[in-house]
Amino acid sequence: MRCVIIDDEPLAVDLLKDFVSKVESLELITTFNNAIDAVSFINQNNIDLIFLDIQMPHFSGIEFLNTIEKKPLVIFTTAYSDYAVEGFNLGAVDYLVKPIPFHRFLKSVVRAQQISIPTTVQAISENTTVPELEQDFMFVRAEYENVKMNFSDILFIEGLKDYVKIYTTDNKFTLTLISLIKLENLLFSKGFSRIHRSYIINIKHVKSIQKNKVLISDKRIPISESYKNAFFERINL
Repeated sequence: MRCVIIDDEPLAVDLLKDFVSKVESLELITTFNNAIDAVSFINQNNIDLIFLDIQMPHFSGIEFLNTIEKKPLVIFTTAYSDYAVEGFNLGAVDYLVKPIPFHRFLKSVVRAQQISIPTTVQAISENTTVPELEQDFMFVRAEYENVKMNFSDILFIEGLKDYVKIYTTDNKFTLTLISLIKLENLLFSKGFSRIHRSYIINIKHVKSIQKNKVLISDKRIPISESYKNAFFERINL
């Protein structure tokens, strides 16, 4: 993925440059210390991913994103958590709060790669007559068959070591061999959120939220401290 860094803090730029250099699938094209200079470059070049600071003098990252004509994938990088909801509303892949640890950076990149795959497929096939399928389902292996699962029918997912249970609106579950982290990366952009090391939930099916639990159907699912802040920011709590 061809990427650009836009940040007015030299130390932050150096850190991101170092992180990018550790990921073979990323190619750093250039960096900018302000968003104004980056506008024409982004509009005139093919960029897949932007690491974008929000709080910059004269021209914020959000103003920049609303100005550019081309819309690459964006990962916000900021010292403030106040803009998380607005960032996700603008379609950001992720929202990283400084100081950024490498494992969180890498997790965001994986999410960006998952999102970019359908775009690549579309670009290859745009001159063909084959109709595109809307990405609102997935197939999972269960026993001796591949089962189609609509994202909208999934209530929540429970991790059980190497397996997961996928609970659906028909009060059934499907047991499949897949990692919870792989499902998290696949489903993040589909309205799902990881709230516990053992649980991923479909946000649209949440009935109520307590301090450390969510209610989905008749199941109370725990929210762990390590995931709570990111989850609450995403749903504007």
